[in-house]
Amino acid sequence: MKKGFVWAGVLAVSMVASGVTAYTVTKAADKDSYTPAESFASNVGTHFTAYEEGGYPDLTYAAENAVKGVVNIVNTQEISSRAGYRGGYGDDGSFEQFFDLFGIPRGQYRQQPEQQPRPQERKSGGSGVIISPDGYIVTNHHVVDNASKLKVTLNDKRTFDAKVIGTDPTTEVALIKIDANDLPTIPIGNSDALRLGEWVLAIGSPYGLQNTITAGIVSAKGRSLQALPTQYSLESFIQTDAAVNPGNSGGALVNTKGELVGINTLIQSQTGSYIGYSFAVPTSIVKKVVVDLKEYGVVQRAMLGIGYNAIDEAFLESDKGKSTGIKEQGGIYVGEVYPGSAAEAAGIKTGDIITEINGVKIEGSAQVSEEIAKHRPNDKITVSVKRGSDVKQIEVVLRNKTGNTDVITKDQVSAYDALNGEFAEVSEKALKSLKIKGGAVVTGVHEGGLLDKAGIRRGSVITRINNSTISSVNDLNRITSAIESIEWINPDGTRDRLLIMPK
Repeated sequence: MKKGFVWAGVLAVSMVASGVTAYTVTKAADKDSYTPAESFASNVGTHFTAYEEGGYPDLTYAAENAVKGVVNIVNTQEISSRAGYRGGYGDDGSFEQFFDLFGIPRGQYRQQPEQQPRPQERKSGGSGVIISPDGYIVTNHHVVDNASKLKVTLNDKRTFDAKVIGTDPTTEVALIKIDANDLPTIPIGNSDALRLGEWVLAIGSPYGLQNTITAGIVSAKGRSLQALPTQYSLESFIQTDAAVNPGNSGGALVNTKGELVGINTLIQSQTGSYIGYSFAVPTSIVKKVVVDLKEYGVVQRAMLGIGYNAIDEAFLESDKGKSTGIKEQGGIYVGEVYPGSAAEAAGIKTGDIITEINGVKIEGSAQVSEEIAKHRPNDKITVSVKRGSDVKQIEVVLRNKTGNTDVITKDQVSAYDALNGEFAEVSEKALKSLKIKGGAVVTGVHEGGLLDKAGIRRGSVITRINNSTISSVNDLNRITSAIESIEWINPDGTRDRLLIMPK
């Protein structure tokens, strides 16, 4: 059965434990006799560790305090239905499947032909965590996305309208604000200090059941699921077995001290409900994103500028891995260094193996993403690189996605984002067929976006924007000025150009 991801849920594995009855056989008068039950119980008892009263986790302190800082969020969206609407991402219904993740009935979006557009309201629910007494609340991007109105209900049942300060789809983190003071907050803990097997609590409003608390242990750290559908998606989830369901999204994951260590985000499920695994964004990422959203309205994302593979068993057994001659797992293999990137400027080369970043041992891709995500453009990091038999310490000054160290403002939208679509590199076969040197092929068109309005279809190749040649997808990120013209090649090989009049 196909594995699925649902915003804030889990896979339940039933386990059957075999019980083994032990007994002692002695011989007396040529007969077998069994040890009396009392003797058996006392003998077995000597093999157990002595019970230490007060030496086991008491979750009541964390639960009773942290629950006060968790809120319920209702997102109301005003939408306009259209005749024959079947989905914005394609005729295959993929857009409707996307909404299935949120538990939204498909029927709300499909009308019979010939019907006139009419406004509708759609409501969805989630959770949030109060992080300051003056009303700042952290939650998930998908909880507040496209909201016409947000209503927040506190633990004490008071309700407030909320405004969005900023969201970051790449980490699934959002910051909202209500007009209130002296609110209870949850102190932010250190997610890096979490240990496997450590007890944690998930607090939120699954299925609208506000103030629901579930408990579990940390099952894994630094988990990457490839579940976030964005270009620079950053995934380094905390995996737990605390029961999480739709509505828990944006709620708190706290340790036994009542400290916030993560924001519950999604579940891995084949049913849409919790069946064993839940995932939270760690506070090591949340803290930095929230500060950026509050100060700039947009995340200041640092980029190292490399393409890489985790050096794991799969890599070592692949043709690419065998060609490198690498024999041991651990670290990441640098397969590409992007032109004009921080890595290129620092002297990192294709074929290098990165083993540490700022002294943190790198075991896989998720760790790289998490360590870089803690920084802003112009921050310096130290990268340990193995090159042949030598190990070098290289200082890197991180850059933003446009290739410099400047602060990105909320008004500076890259062409990648402004076009409102999905893109990929042009294949070698297509380059030869179209007789071009580069470009960015359109792999997805979002409804209502610039590509959609311009009539640019999937399979088209963007070759020029404004006065800049587009040689790769990265070039779309380097353009932050308003789009005034687009040149592209249609799937049938014809060429088009669109001029956009400034407002």
